[in-house]
Amino acid sequence: MNFDLTDEQTMIRNMARDFAQEIIRPRAEKMDETGEYPYEILQKMAELGMMGIPFPETWGGSGGDWVGYHLCLEEISRGDSSVGACLEVTTAVVGEELFRFGTENQKWQWLIPVAQGRIIGAFALTEPDSGSDAGALRTTAVRDGNQWVLNGSKQFITNIGLENSTFVLVAAQSVSAKGAQKIISTFIVPKDAPGFTLGKRYKKMAWQASATHEIVFEDCRIPADNLLGDPNKGLAQHLASLQTGRIAIAALAVGLAQACLDEALSYARERRQFGRPIFEFQAVQHKLADMAVAIELARNQYLKAAWLKDNERPHTFEATTAKLFASEMVEKVASDALQIHGGYGYMREYPVSRYYQGAKLLQIVEGTSEIQRMILGRLLAAKV
Repeated sequence: MNFDLTDEQTMIRNMARDFAQEIIRPRAEKMDETGEYPYEILQKMAELGMMGIPFPETWGGSGGDWVGYHLCLEEISRGDSSVGACLEVTTAVVGEELFRFGTENQKWQWLIPVAQGRIIGAFALTEPDSGSDAGALRTTAVRDGNQWVLNGSKQFITNIGLENSTFVLVAAQSVSAKGAQKIISTFIVPKDAPGFTLGKRYKKMAWQASATHEIVFEDCRIPADNLLGDPNKGLAQHLASLQTGRIAIAALAVGLAQACLDEALSYARERRQFGRPIFEFQAVQHKLADMAVAIELARNQYLKAAWLKDNERPHTFEATTAKLFASEMVEKVASDALQIHGGYGYMREYPVSRYYQGAKLLQIVEGTSEIQRMILGRLLAAKV
């Protein structure tokens, strides 16, 4: 087994690390306080080709691989996890679904500008009464001549509130040709489509710089050609893309956890109690050691899953494991980092308080920890 990164992967990681340190990190606290969206940061990321790393040059990408992309995502999230979330949805979910299931015309129209970072994509599956039970969604799409007409609503939609977010991939119940059987299909819905309404901006516990809104469809009309992929497999397509998203969430979690460790280690070396730095106390060293071990294990798992994907090998187990372990890990690491800071860690002036609030969300997005365990249980049962 060769654990060495290629020259290209190393270059991508180092580029993203420098960018996060110099451009993102200095603005992260202000963005979280004001809720301002990181337009300038996203523009610079686009200029560096970050949104298109795993896609072929034909479709606007850099011709890289998924290992390189996830290394980039880890470092960006180390600077600020809300910026990492935008990159995760845009590339690992929206871009991936367009690349795998889109027609050539759809790729020319939507994937190329996404991969080039000229526009930002969004992904809509969750509804008020349909979360983990994705198949229970109620949004409908009815064919009317050369158009589809959508009705319903979606919630917790990342990116759609950005001004440069121009479309959303929507899962909806569509009626078969005979008008009897209901199936779930996926549609490319432009933000300026008639009947599309951008709903309220959610007031979140953390990730204030991440644009999260509800969307409403009221007789929303889109061209018939905006049907994405197989009309009978829309949910399966969404879930397949979420598998890549789970690797990405693991990488995001590792980046956030690494930021927690960075802060805790720095603080422990500077904070003095009983006449010496608290780093010299065994209890603190053990806590830091456990944090470092957990982060490295999570990193290795997401890299394994990304490598399997690059080599077109089955990776459902690895992607699910990576997401579950990393998202559970980051909450514990964030808690330990705050504990090392003591009372100061609870103060807004220290980044660990922000990190602690943001860590919890990673156990929810792209499938809760409970759903990940259900998937793993089914995989294990299939081996019996």
